[in-house]
Amino acid sequence: MIDFRNKNTLWASVIASTLQHLGLSDVVVCPGSRSAPLTVALARHRDLKTIPILDERSAAFFALGIAKRTSIPTVLVCTSGTAGANFYPAVIEAQQSNVPLIIFTADRPPQLRNCHAGQTIEQLKLYGNYCNWHTELALPAANLEMLFYLRQNIIQAVRRSLLPFPGVVHLNVPFCEPLAPIEEPEIKALQSQFDLADFFEAVMPLPVTFSSLQVPIEQWRSYDRGIIIAGLAQPSKPGAYCRAVSFLSQLLSFPVLAEALSPVRHYASLNPYLISTYDFILREEKIAEELLPDLVIQVGELPTSKQLRNWLKSISCPRVIIDPRPQNFDPLHRKTIHLPTSIEQIDRERAKGLIYNKQTSLYCQQWCELETKIRQNINYEMMASDRLYEGKIAWLLSHSLPAKTPIFFANSMSVRNAEFFLQPNERQIVPYFCRGANGIDGTLSTALGIAHCNRPTVLVSGDLALLHDTNGFLISNKFQGHLTIILVNNNGGGIFEMLPISQFQDIFEDYFATPQIVDFANLAASYGIAYKAITHWQQLSKLLNNLPNEGIRILELKCDRQIDAKFLQTNFFKLTKKIKIKKN
Repeated sequence: MIDFRNKNTLWASVIASTLQHLGLSDVVVCPGSRSAPLTVALARHRDLKTIPILDERSAAFFALGIAKRTSIPTVLVCTSGTAGANFYPAVIEAQQSNVPLIIFTADRPPQLRNCHAGQTIEQLKLYGNYCNWHTELALPAANLEMLFYLRQNIIQAVRRSLLPFPGVVHLNVPFCEPLAPIEEPEIKALQSQFDLADFFEAVMPLPVTFSSLQVPIEQWRSYDRGIIIAGLAQPSKPGAYCRAVSFLSQLLSFPVLAEALSPVRHYASLNPYLISTYDFILREEKIAEELLPDLVIQVGELPTSKQLRNWLKSISCPRVIIDPRPQNFDPLHRKTIHLPTSIEQIDRERAKGLIYNKQTSLYCQQWCELETKIRQNINYEMMASDRLYEGKIAWLLSHSLPAKTPIFFANSMSVRNAEFFLQPNERQIVPYFCRGANGIDGTLSTALGIAHCNRPTVLVSGDLALLHDTNGFLISNKFQGHLTIILVNNNGGGIFEMLPISQFQDIFEDYFATPQIVDFANLAASYGIAYKAITHWQQLSKLLNNLPNEGIRILELKCDRQIDAKFLQTNFFKLTKKIKIKKN
């Protein structure tokens, strides 16, 4: 697979083959002239799955979605100039949420920079601090020493995209003419000196492991009033992750407050102390005060819930954060102890003879009884509601999706409704999200990347988040798999209805809600996408029970954001009314 037609084809084919030997397979390429050598090498490599995507921003989020699903670096390629700048929103999200991406930006050679040559900008350090590593490769050269240099830099790039923690690597790659695979006879002479097997002998996939760390479990067991917060998490092995959380919970007799975007809610039988309604419970001030813990163990990042965050701010007890990444995961700036390990690693303490020798504490029982009562109230309310209320979508997904369905929640109200109403279940649903920067950039493209060559997948999105990335539909002719888009069309930004700015009606609609007049049926038709208007819940449930195997479809629910906001605010009180804590 090494192409000796000219210096550029040789250079690019060594890059492609080295990536393949390192275990990478998914490549997303955007069209352009300067990147032609890379495009040709990657597209023609038989062991790489290369996908062309027109729009760079959409392409970057599609690559992000693939990397989220696989945990293996996805390769992203573009031409010179502003093309690479369009990757920036996805780069920020990837770096903030530890998703491995390897970006190749083609460039003019140094002699054509800073002289008004076309399609040339300053591309070095293009992504600033949002990279694990960045460098510029040398100009292609046809000698073995330089090919060794190139091979080792690609190995380093893949290593740095994974270790010590996943993130973005940016390689700026200058090319001189010829950019097309035109033969240069003098390059052929190198072919006889090149031993393919020897060149790639030591190039192999890199292992990613977490180091072992002693944790003070015996000390934790001395606390009677402790909680575990299962926060934002996208583990590569969700079953093992959930079993590890369950083991620690039952060992300590601590309830587990599980974020909707954690897999813990979807392996409910593993954990008898699972709490999903904490946002409702903690809205009762007296109860919130009576439930103050002596120890908080946080696994991963904090959940979305603002109510939970405000409650934690009022707590003076120690908070242990379990996460192998080195970043600060305490935006509340309280008394935190960061244990740089994984919850799965702690689960291995089981081998040291620790057993469940602690009876369920009164404190844990109090949480569980409140959970049972609130969940019953939510179920009653949702079953009784026939109106197309957007919060019911998350509740219905808990009861309707096929087992192990990947589901991507857009930001703003979609993710918050999941936090409130996504019920614990046994469906082993695989939740995905972009909570690194919490933006609506690339929502559709990311979901398509997750769904590509995967199980039939669901995206839950508001109208603005989907409209912000409609160029993602341009991927449809290369897309393999199925994506169902549950579109909550409430004619604007529903989340702003929940904020104080909604009281200022003179500017609210135009500058915050920003309603858009788009007929989604016509939009779908223009891209050749299937469309269905949802008018009742039984219709949606039936369509979700059996997801298609291929294609893209939009299921649109027209909701009223003002009525929905008032309904939610009213029901926060209604659903928690008359709940009390058991005293003994």
